Amino acid sequence: MATLTLAKALNEGLRKAMENDPKVLVMGEDVGQLGGVFRVTDGLSKDFGEDRVIDTPLAESGIIGTAVGLSIRGFRPVCEIQFDGFVFPAFDQIVTQVAKMHYRSSGNVKLPITIRIPYGGGIGAVEHHSESPEAYFAHTPGLKVVTCSNPADAYWMIQQAVACDDPIVFFEPKRRYWDKAEVDTDSSPADLWSARIARSGTDATLITYGPSVRTCLEASAAAAEEGRELEVVDLRALSPIDWETVFTSARKTGHAIVVAEAPVYVSLAAEVAARVTEQCFYSLESPVLRVGGYSTPYPASRIEEDYLPDLDRVLDAVDRAIGF
Repeated sequence: MATLTLAKALNEGLRKAMENDPKVLVMGEDVGQLGGVFRVTDGLSKDFGEDRVIDTPLAESGIIGTAVGLSIRGFRPVCEIQFDGFVFPAFDQIVTQVAKMHYRSSGNVKLPITIRIPYGGGIGAVEHHSESPEAYFAHTPGLKVVTCSNPADAYWMIQQAVACDDPIVFFEPKRRYWDKAEVDTDSSPADLWSARIARSGTDATLITYGPSVRTCLEASAAAAEEGRELEVVDLRALSPIDWETVFTSARKTGHAIVVAEAPVYVSLAAEVAARVTEQCFYSLESPVLRVGGYSTPYPASRIEEDYLPDLDRVLDAVDRAIGF
């Protein structure tokens, strides 16, 4: 058992994946000598060499295009997109090549590519450095999308993603990189596509993922002081979603609130709310509510805390749901 930050857990998970399979490569901007801007790849170049930890030009489309060729030749590239807002130059490659190659080849060509993307706000960054683009990729057939919320999941999920034969977009909540927790590296991981009950409760369900899991846990702890028990469901996988866990929780509590940093309009939160309404209608005691970012670009860093969902906004939605 080791106490690790989320960033260090990802580092250890990548190291383990590279030790287990010599075909695993890490590539991206400043991932080698610098060790990544968040130091997630720190030390890997020294231990595995520049042939396996590759500093690339500042060209995201080139990074993903090169990874496509490498994966067709039997490698397992792990591509780092330095910041969420930098992924859009690579969007064409991801959506038109990475997502479609397996289908286009009638299943004969696999692209075991892991695309790591630090995402979300909360670090006081400048424009293009705080985005929540997960819905773009979850909407795209042929891609799998996952996100970790704590160090233990980070350690195991990155290894599972690298070992998967399908292309996976791996979102990392950058505002949680420095959160610490114990990680049992000798345990067995949960299924990569399963949701997790982060906290059990009976009065309402908070359905969330990534950076918002901690926010919901804090809201749940605050609600408990007033006698309300909120269940927190950490989705972990955004495509595919473990609907059974979500539905079971919503039916149990009768109230569901979906919480995420991304703008609510045409979002993953909207899809989850629609599915819960369809499948749990007769068990619900109130409409499914959503708490998310506003329909504006991420604001300047000095006011981003007013943009991001916080404990008060989550608890307000709980009050509205239970009081409906």
